[in-house]
Amino acid sequence: MANKTLFSGRGGRDVPAVDALNEAGGTAYALEPRHALAQIAATGCLNDVFYSGGRDQLDAVLALSRDIDPEFIGRTAVFARERGYMKDMPALLLAVLSVRGPDVLPRVFDSVIDNGRMLRTFVQIMRSGAVGRTSLGSRPKRLVLDWLASRTEEQLLWASVGNDPSLADVVRMVHPRPATKHREAFYAWLLGRPHEFRDLPSIVRRYEDFKAGRSFDAPRVPFAMLTALDLTTEVWRTIAKRSSWQETRMNLRTFARHGVFRATPTTWSRRIARHLLGEPAERHVLAEALAARLRDPEAIRRAKVFPYQLLMANRMADRSVPKVIVRALEQAMETAIENVPSFGGRVVVCPDVSGSMTWTPVTGHRKGATTQVRCIDVAALIASAVLRRNPDATVLPFDTEIRTARVDPSRGVLRNADRLAKLGGGGTRCSAPIAWLNANRSRPDLVILVSDCESWADPSQGRGTELMAQWARLRQRHPSAKLVCLDLQPYATVQAPDGGHVLNVGGFSDRVFDLIRDFAAGRLSAGHWVDVIEAIEV
Repeated sequence: MANKTLFSGRGGRDVPAVDALNEAGGTAYALEPRHALAQIAATGCLNDVFYSGGRDQLDAVLALSRDIDPEFIGRTAVFARERGYMKDMPALLLAVLSVRGPDVLPRVFDSVIDNGRMLRTFVQIMRSGAVGRTSLGSRPKRLVLDWLASRTEEQLLWASVGNDPSLADVVRMVHPRPATKHREAFYAWLLGRPHEFRDLPSIVRRYEDFKAGRSFDAPRVPFAMLTALDLTTEVWRTIAKRSSWQETRMNLRTFARHGVFRATPTTWSRRIARHLLGEPAERHVLAEALAARLRDPEAIRRAKVFPYQLLMANRMADRSVPKVIVRALEQAMETAIENVPSFGGRVVVCPDVSGSMTWTPVTGHRKGATTQVRCIDVAALIASAVLRRNPDATVLPFDTEIRTARVDPSRGVLRNADRLAKLGGGGTRCSAPIAWLNANRSRPDLVILVSDCESWADPSQGRGTELMAQWARLRQRHPSAKLVCLDLQPYATVQAPDGGHVLNVGGFSDRVFDLIRDFAAGRLSAGHWVDVIEAIEV
C-alpha cells in the first residue's frame, strides 16, 4: 500500500507545504514579516496570553521591524490606532520609528497620539529602554512639546489623569515654555509648585474651590478627579449627568452603589401625584437620561467602543442598575455592530470554543488590569453579529469537534453570544468545521473562522495543515468558496496561507468587518490585509 503521508489524495498539490510550528506545537504556515507585524499590532496588548507572554510580543515586534520599511511601520501604527482602537502597540511602533524611521515619525505622530493616555504610553516606552534608548531624544521631545502646546488647558487637565508616567512627569521631562500666564500657572499647579490662584484656568479654579468646600457645584473635570473625594448622593447624580459615554458605561455599578438611581426623598402627596399624573420619579428621569446617552449612535461612534466592552457592561449590570439602562446597552450593541454587512450567498461562521479561547482574556493578563472578557466571548459575539445581519447563516462552534448550540437570529446579539460562550471545551482543531461541511456536502460561499488559530488536535496527514486539506476538498466541489480566518491573538502563524480564496486578518474591533466585506465582494487584491495598510496615507 502506498505511503498515505506522501500520497494522501486530499488536496494534493493544491495544498501548500507547511513551513512552521505554531505556539501550541501544531503544524502551521508562517506569516510574511509585514503581515506578521500587522497581526501583532492589531491584536497584541503586550500582555501575557495563553501561548506567549508580553515579552514575546515585544521581541517579535522589534525583530520584525528590523526588516520592514519604516513607512509600513508607520502605516501599521496608524491602522492599529485608528481602525483597531489599540493603545500600547501603536505607541510601541512610534517608539520603534524614533530609531528606525525618524523622518516618518513626525508624519504619523498626531494620528497615533490622539489623547493624553497615548502620549504617556509613548513616553513610558521611550524611557524604558525597550527600543534601545532611555531618553526621548531631540525629535521625539520636539513632538511632545508641540503636542502639549497645541492643547488647551482644559484638554491637558483631562490628559493629566493617570500615572507611570503622569502628565506632570512628562512636563518635568520636556520642560515646555508656557506662552501665557494661564499656561504658566497651570504647569505650576500640575507640578505642585507655587502659583497665582487667579491665573489658573477657570476650570482648575472651580475644581479647587469645589475640593476645598468653597463651592458645591461639581465642575466638569475628569471622572477620576472627583471620585476620590467624599461626595454626597446629589453630587454623584451631577457627576452621572455629566459623565462621558465611556465613563457612563464603565461606572454603572458605581453610580448605583452611591445611590444615583435611588428615589429622591419626597412627601407621600408628591409621590401619589406622580403616580396619578403618570410622571416618572426622579431616579427614572436620570436613568432615562443615561440610557439615552448609552444608545446614542453618534456618541457610540465617537467613543470608539469595542463591541465586547458593551458585552462586559451588560454582564456587569446587576439588579441595582435600572432595566431601562440594561435595555439601552442592548440597543447600543446593535449600533456598535451596525457595519456588519449582509454578505449574500451561503454564509458559515465558526467560533472557536476550545480551552485556550476559554481561559485567555482577549487583551491578555496584566496584573491589576486584566479584562474579564475572554477570547471565547469575543468569538461568540462576532458569530452572533454575523448571524444577526445574515439570518440564514450557519453557526458551527468547534473545539475538537462541532458543538451544538441553539442560536436564533431573531434574538438579541447578547443573548446568542452568551449561549455560545458557555460551550467552552477542550483542544483546538481548526479543520473540524470544514470537515463537517465536507461530510455534509455543503457548498458555502463564505466561511468565517474566528479563533486564536492555535490548532494542534488535527489528524494531519500530507504536506499541509489539515484545515488546508479539508479546504482544498471543499473548493473542488465549490471553487468560488472563500475562507476568512479571523485571528484574535498576536501569534505569527496561520492554518491557511493567504491566497485568492483565503484571507487572514487579526483584530477584535468591529472594523474587521470592513475587510471581510471587501474580501467577500472581491475588492481585495492578492496582498489582502497588507494592501489595506499600504494604502494608508502618512
